[in-house]
Amino acid sequence: MRHIPAAETKEIPVLSFADALIPTNDDFDRSRWLYVPDSYNEYRYILGTAGARPLICIGINPSTAVPGCLDNTLKSVERIALGNGFDSFVMFNIYAQRATIPEDMDRSLNSVLHGENLKAFDWLLNRVADPVVWAAWGAVIEKRPYLPGCALDLVSVSRRHGARWVTAGPRSKAGHPHHPLYLRKDAVLDPFSDLEAYLLTLAEKNKPRAPEEKPC
Repeated sequence: MRHIPAAETKEIPVLSFADALIPTNDDFDRSRWLYVPDSYNEYRYILGTAGARPLICIGINPSTAVPGCLDNTLKSVERIALGNGFDSFVMFNIYAQRATIPEDMDRSLNSVLHGENLKAFDWLLNRVADPVVWAAWGAVIEKRPYLPGCALDLVSVSRRHGARWVTAGPRSKAGHPHHPLYLRKDAVLDPFSDLEAYLLTLAEKNKPRAPEEKPC
């Protein structure tokens, strides 16, 4: 199933993260799943399994997965989390808008949605002792110029919680971390030691350029 955004997220109502935490339905087992908001929306802050030691995976943006119906990417994330000794996984994203195809994402940053996503990340990390965050977004981070900056904001939040960032599988020539698909369940998690330098380089590369002045 493909999710095509109904509109740019600036044109639709967006629940604050605090409001999205308020339960609205019982369609899934809350003792097993984390799902915020808890119904299918044009955006998703958090999806994962409940546990004391989750592996927090960071992708670009959500697709159609919901509790009990994971897509192939999230099935791979769960296998790798369990294969590396974690008791659960959480899928988080640089940008919270649902879109199966990244080309369908917002053309420009919705700062309100991004701000609420940062609150969700802060809330999530606050629940975990010694959080481990797996960068797993692949080259898709270059699909929109605002994405590297959003990722840097997540890194800033994570530093307040002492989070350790890792990658799994080989990185691309451009330095992008490997996407979870097609990785073995025993893929080793490696430190992402140059994370901030990598993101700063991407942010500079994707920064909008002022039009050149034409000579008189």
